[in-house]
Parts: sequence; C-alpha cells; structure tokens
Amino acid sequence: MGKSKFLKSMVAGAIIGAAISMLDRTTREHTVQNLKKARETVQYYATHREELQQMIDEKVQQVQKLYDTTQDNLSFIKDKVDEVKEIPIAVQDIVDETKTTFSKPIN
Repeated sequence: MGKSKFLKSMVAGAIIGAAISMLDRTTREHTVQNLKKARETVQYYATHREELQQMIDEKVQQVQKLYDTTQDNLSFIKDKVDEVKEIPIAVQDIVDETKTTFSKPIN
C-alpha cells in the first residue's frame, strides 16, 4: 500500500513541477518548439522507414566496432599487465645470480 502512495505522489509532483515550469514563457516556447521538432521527426521516419532502418543498422555497426576495439584493447592491456607481473620474478632471479656471482671466492 505504501508503494502505491509513493508512486502516485511522485507522478503528482512531476506533473505539478512541469505545470509550474510552463509558467515561464521562455520554457514554454522552448518546449513547444522541441515538441514540434519531435513530431516532424516522427512523421518523417514514419514515411521513410528504410532510411530509419539504415540509420539504425549504421549505429549497430558502430557499436559493434567500438565493442570489438574495446575487446582488443582490453586483451592488449591484460597481456601487458601479465608481463609486468613477471618483472619482479625476473628481477629477483637477476639479484640472486648477482649475489651468487659476487659471493664466490676469487682464486
């Protein structure tokens, strides 16, 4: 029951806030202008569905390319991190060899 009142209050607050913001002439004109543009865009793509489908396909391809590039970059970074993790082991081996070499008595 509490959730129902909360949702109703949120919707009522949003409606009241929108109504109050419409009292400002600039906001009202800007909103009307944006709604007209949106209506024109919807009407255009309703009659030019092939163009809309082509645009969607292009965006999907762009997203796929971005995904592939990101995967390649992540793989490269992972490989480099693995290489960096191996550096302390190699350094320790060099230090051990150096100690061994310098600790041998000179004949």
